[in-house]
Amino acid sequence: MNRTIYQYCNNMDSYSRRRSIEVKIGDIPLGGNNPIRIQSMTTVDTMNTKECVEQCIRMIEAGCEYVRITAPSVKEAQNLEVIKKSLRQKGYKTPLIADIHFTPNAAELAARIVEKVRINPGNYADKKKFEYTEYNDSQYEQELERIRQKFIPLIKICKEYGTAMRIGTNHGSLSDRIMSRYGDNPLGMVESALEFIRICEEHKYYNLVISMKASNTQVMVQAYRLLVQKLSTENLQPYPLHLGVTEAGEDEDGRIKSAIGIGTLLEDGLGDTIRVSLTEDPELEIPVAKILVNRYHIKKENLIPSNTQNISKPIPINPFEYNKRITTEIENFGGKNPPRVVSDISKLEKVEYQELKNLGHFYLPEPDKWVMNDQGSDYVYAGKSPVSFMLPNGLREIADYESWIKHYNKQTTYPYFTLKEWKKKQKSHPQMNFLEISDSQVNEENIHLLKECDNAHNVVFVLSSDKEESYSAMRRVFFTFLENKIVAPVLIRYDYDALEKDTFIIHSSTDIGALLIDGFGDGVFLGMKKQNHSLATQEYRNILQLYNRISFGILQAARTRMSKTEYISCPSCGRTLFDLQETTALIRKRTEHLKGIKIGIMGCIVNGPGEMADADFGYVGSGKGKITLYKGKEIVKKNVPSEKAVEELIDIIKQDGKWIEDNHQL
Repeated sequence: MNRTIYQYCNNMDSYSRRRSIEVKIGDIPLGGNNPIRIQSMTTVDTMNTKECVEQCIRMIEAGCEYVRITAPSVKEAQNLEVIKKSLRQKGYKTPLIADIHFTPNAAELAARIVEKVRINPGNYADKKKFEYTEYNDSQYEQELERIRQKFIPLIKICKEYGTAMRIGTNHGSLSDRIMSRYGDNPLGMVESALEFIRICEEHKYYNLVISMKASNTQVMVQAYRLLVQKLSTENLQPYPLHLGVTEAGEDEDGRIKSAIGIGTLLEDGLGDTIRVSLTEDPELEIPVAKILVNRYHIKKENLIPSNTQNISKPIPINPFEYNKRITTEIENFGGKNPPRVVSDISKLEKVEYQELKNLGHFYLPEPDKWVMNDQGSDYVYAGKSPVSFMLPNGLREIADYESWIKHYNKQTTYPYFTLKEWKKKQKSHPQMNFLEISDSQVNEENIHLLKECDNAHNVVFVLSSDKEESYSAMRRVFFTFLENKIVAPVLIRYDYDALEKDTFIIHSSTDIGALLIDGFGDGVFLGMKKQNHSLATQEYRNILQLYNRISFGILQAARTRMSKTEYISCPSCGRTLFDLQETTALIRKRTEHLKGIKIGIMGCIVNGPGEMADADFGYVGSGKGKITLYKGKEIVKKNVPSEKAVEELIDIIKQDGKWIEDNHQL
């Protein structure tokens, strides 16, 4: 098997945070030995000084360590001085960051006022018209020289005033020049930033932070990893990284998507500051960000090594592109099947028809039939308690081996073995068996047995880990399977304590999503730890419903199984031209039954159409009370009054043949 050394991760077997250079941002330095910082961005109009200051204070008091404020033109950049002065008078010294798009003159002014400026290489000195142009080397160098002349004045000002800079590449706003040369991919994102980084280093300016943001979690993770590798191979400085998933959305979906993208990279040891981009008030982003980083602050921050460069070992995958692990098809597991969802009903005292509604399966007494929604669980794990009735079509049962031997003769009930039980088994199911293995059991002593199971073509491994660093441990198991050419499907199992809801969502999305991003896993099995058996029945039902919903949400956010409408909505800012939260909720209400459709909802032209990335349809603010509607990246209707825009959007979906009527809501 081809094994290559990739220099993006210090250690593939245990957590080790990448050491970056320290960047000074006001009184709160970033990178180096400093903790992972938390930041967010204001959503009110920058010219509304009073509301902007009040929102900044709410963010700071929630725990925001850097506050970003949009400056789309010179007048907003000028007002940053008024905002900063007001905050300082009230005793708030939190560093401010100016967010710049399209306007170098605004950046040059802001750099004299605030502690940091953010520029986007895709639109700072470049253009995006979705046009392909073939450049020869001479023509391309001329374009780079044009960018240098636009960019160098900002570098000089930042050096003079001690201002930090973020070079923030966004997948959706790559310039036509970059896309023509490198493509609409992680390489294009990285090269877009590197062009600006090289210019900074030519002028001995190193007070940089870099980001590679995308709404597609796979693209985002690949881009950051590739950036780290490129910085190393080109002997550029190891700059601090700002992590974020653009347009993550709202509520559970936004939290899941953010956790998968950001959490995967934090597990890699990458990231010095994070922003969770939710379509909610910015102060509500801070507690979610804290949950993400606290796993590393509390447990792992002391593991930062003194020298982290070039210590990775060869690995059997390419971390810069998505390749699903090739597996044998066993029933509807593995092969080309989407990942399956297994629900744990083993702790219910008695399973009745109506219990399955928590898993997306609904019994209708009047016609005496079952119906299923798009998030109907594929399997139920019954443990030692058999289901006493025939399950609906499409839903299958898994039972502990001893109970299966005693009670089960149904063709669609499959045994669940421990490794000890498997070694002593009397019989097994001819089509499919589930064999639970922990990461510590995948060793030289058992590898021959695991290969025998693999050769039988009727075993699905259920992989779990009790280690604190479970991602590294479970990833190592998948590496071992690849190295030993074991191709049996693997069901990823995680059991959790009774966690607070947001904590559970963030932890489970990181734990499982990180493996899915690497192409690992043929199913998700979220269970509860044994000490939680005493939960009241109704509480347990609620947890079942939550676990099922989050399982499908993780698969969708990792782009491995699409089961519902996906909303790519920006978190709002001072550029937003309509009530983003209200509009997103309205569009969701009308379209959430359109399985697999991706709808971008963007507050302004900066975040659309480019930032919608691969959305099928787009709803973008183009002026006060005016909306521009897109099909893909193509404008379909301009300047639609906002009160009519949602209906017009639905008409466009219908004209494209993607609309279906929502005949029942389950």
